[in-house]
Amino acid sequence: MRIERCEPGDLEELASLRSALWPESPENEHRVEARRVLQERSTRVVFLCRLEMGEAAGFAEASLRRDYVNGCDTTPVVFLEGLYVRPEHRWREIATVLCSAVEEWGRALGCTELGSDALIENTAGHDFHAAFGFEERERVVYFRKRL
Repeated sequence: MRIERCEPGDLEELASLRSALWPESPENEHRVEARRVLQERSTRVVFLCRLEMGEAAGFAEASLRRDYVNGCDTTPVVFLEGLYVRPEHRWREIATVLCSAVEEWGRALGCTELGSDALIENTAGHDFHAAFGFEERERVVYFRKRL
């Protein structure tokens, strides 16, 4: 397996992976957003994990956030925006290697904290974060009232 920074030529694969992680949005929206992310190279990064035959098995998307990041004490913070490994490739340390690449990117930018989040019901995500060394800092439920 190899970890590489996602490039514009990887756009279709990235859109497909993003669609698998966030299925509530159509793939064409992911394509537009992925294109934007890939253009913001100084503040955004996407790493792909490629297997021996070149197949993209997963991705990690991160950003450099200068605003307040829940649970973090410093700024800027590298924030793990998304992490996905195709089901047939899980339990092979791919997510760990992808997150390590994000950590290295953040350190190179001078960050001392890595932030992330997971939905309350995503217990597998909670377990991964704990195993990777994250500490849970807070739980939040967001509310909205239409006006």
